Amino acid sequence: MSSPGLMAQMPEISRFYGLVIKIFYDDHNPPHFHAEYGEYEVLINVTTLAIMSGRLPARALGMVTEWAALHQGELRIAWERAKQLLPPGQIEPLP
Repeated sequence: MSSPGLMAQMPEISRFYGLVIKIFYDDHNPPHFHAEYGEYEVLINVTTLAIMSGRLPARALGMVTEWAALHQGELRIAWERAKQLLPPGQIEPLP
């Protein structure tokens, strides 16, 4: 069984060019991930790759969108694992 602290954790699934990509355990729908860059943060829908909330500088957002498009299937799997309170795993960074 999971520990109470697990729910508050947001595992890092990838890191590249100063961007940190995370998914919360048991987070709200629709499936999404968090991208952090310095003081900026954005939530991106896994299915549509649309911004749900927040903002990133244009260059950082372009890199996140490119990365997400390359790894959309893996993001869906990571989301489902996190919903089941399982480690979402790691996804390769943008080269």
